[in-house]
Amino acid sequence: MHLSLIQKVNNEQKKAAVVDVRSGDTVRVHQKVKEGNKERIQIFEGVVIRTDHKKSHTSRITVRKISSGVGVEKSFLLHSPLVEKVDIIRRTKVRRKYLSFLRQRSGKGARLTAIDFDRQSVNAVQETAEAKAEEARLKAFAKAEAEAKAAEKVAAEAELAAKQAEVEARHAETK
Repeated sequence: MHLSLIQKVNNEQKKAAVVDVRSGDTVRVHQKVKEGNKERIQIFEGVVIRTDHKKSHTSRITVRKISSGVGVEKSFLLHSPLVEKVDIIRRTKVRRKYLSFLRQRSGKGARLTAIDFDRQSVNAVQETAEAKAEEARLKAFAKAEAEAKAAEKVAAEAELAAKQAEVEARHAETK
């Protein structure tokens, strides 16, 4: 019972479709960043040095880039709602899952051998009918919520107008 409940929650957290990212790929990760009450998309581009738990809802990639001469690594949960999308820029031939040796190399020594691949087909994530239905349900819910908010606003404005008319009537009586 408990295990099936956990599995159900995990499957709800999963995105319908995720790009097949491999070690050695150069990727561009679009991530939502909240700063105060504003939200924006930040792009992190680098080489995938590690992939973990590919079939799980906790699938993770570790991306490494060199910024101002300093190596920067960042891990991304692929099914996180903060990760908008992952674009594969370049695919290389590697024979390992974890490319830790790239940390000690720099310049030409850190180059990997590129292979040809169909960039459009790899980056196109096929959405299932279930994902489309979920998206439609969320849009309908948002629309209903917006309509309720608008109705609430109209009611508040009507209440304000009634109070204003009452105040004006009192002022007319006192004159």
